[in-house]
Amino acid sequence: MRATTSRRPEWSMRPEVNEIIAQWTRQHTKEEAMALISGRGVPAGAVFDSMELTNEPSFYERGILQTMHHGDWNMTMTTWPVRFDGAPTRSSRHLARRAHRPKRSAIGLVLSAAEVATLREDGVV
Repeated sequence: MRATTSRRPEWSMRPEVNEIIAQWTRQHTKEEAMALISGRGVPAGAVFDSMELTNEPSFYERGILQTMHHGDWNMTMTTWPVRFDGAPTRSSRHLARRAHRPKRSAIGLVLSAAEVATLREDGVV
C-alpha cells in the first residue's frame, strides 16, 4: 500500500519546504545553485536548453560542436563522437557542394531527367 500525505507526518511541511527552496533558487543562477549544492556533497547538475548548449564556447573548443558553412548561412552541428589520436574529426565537406547534385528520390526511378527538370521548374519538386 502506498503511503499518503495524511499518514506521513514529514509530508505535512512540504508546502513550506517547497517555498523555502523556491526562494533560495530565485537568488541564484542554475550554475551557481549547482556549484553550491554539489560543493556540499549533494549530486547536482544544471539543466541547459538547446540554445544554451549551442552557445557554450567550451563545446566548440573541445570539438563537440562545429560550424558548417552552407552558402550564405552557417549551421551548428555536432561532431562525430569518435576520436582519432584524441582529436575530434571535423567534417570537411561543404554543404553547398550538395546543392548542385541532383536529388535522389523514387521520382527519378520512373521519370526521365527532363521530366524531373520540368517538375522542378514548375515548383512541384
